[in-house]
Amino acid sequence: MHYVLAAALAAWLGIFAPCVTAQTTAPEPVVLAGTLKKARDTGVLVIGYRESSLPFSYLNQAKRPIGYSIDICQAIVTAASAEISRELTVQWVPVTSENRFDAITSGKVDLECGSTTRNAERMRTVGFSPVIFVAGTKLMVPRNSSIKTFRDLKGKTVVATAGTTNADAIEQLSQRFNLGTKLIRARDHADAFEVLRHGGADAYAGDDVLLYGFLARADAGKQFVVTRDFLSYDPYGIMLRRADPQFASIVDKAVRDLITSGELERLYKQWFLNRLPTGERLGIPMSAQLEDIIAATPKEPE
Repeated sequence: MHYVLAAALAAWLGIFAPCVTAQTTAPEPVVLAGTLKKARDTGVLVIGYRESSLPFSYLNQAKRPIGYSIDICQAIVTAASAEISRELTVQWVPVTSENRFDAITSGKVDLECGSTTRNAERMRTVGFSPVIFVAGTKLMVPRNSSIKTFRDLKGKTVVATAGTTNADAIEQLSQRFNLGTKLIRARDHADAFEVLRHGGADAYAGDDVLLYGFLARADAGKQFVVTRDFLSYDPYGIMLRRADPQFASIVDKAVRDLITSGELERLYKQWFLNRLPTGERLGIPMSAQLEDIIAATPKEPE
């Protein structure tokens, strides 16, 4: 009887190795594909950045990309390096609102780290990280302007950056309410601001946080104001290619880890509340929508 019990215990502990190995097989090695395979083969991840999307992605005095989205992408690069057991370097490629989607789908860049709205229509052609910020379309107008709401845009000229949801919002409002608004599509955010500043438009429609960024960077608070009402809500994400589940999993986990560890809140404070490396201070508190997203994000199981 004791012999039978001892034999059973020994088998359970793995002493009878043939019995155990007969029932188990070695795990299949993971075969890398898509972006991770390219990164392992080349040692490089290519990041598309924006030159004037302060404080998400913009150039410092040394013409290097910095910002909130850039820091998030650096965390993704670190996570990808750990996954493939190879230290990766970053190749930086400038993109604009118009060419950023083609840059991703064509493979020119692996991640787009800027201020891109994550919505259902865009997710038919590209992939996105979890939400990293929630903005909304507002209007920047001269301080003495009569424009207070979108209804005041009747017969007016509005500039917006080409390829943005802001331009779409103005078009839709103009058609729905028969405003007859003339829309100018600028190449990038900085160009749109210059159109307004030089009198080429009555209003600049953009994401509120970017508008406040221009006011701070150009010290233009005495010349322009941002209207109160939102014309649309725009959640931001880091953009990547669709149908690349291995890399998407790394991006998703890296961003969720930033959220659940409290690091995303620290980055928010650094880029939106504290003085920026380039000297500006935006002083924009976190939105209730982003606070809710952070609170609702579950931690990864240990």
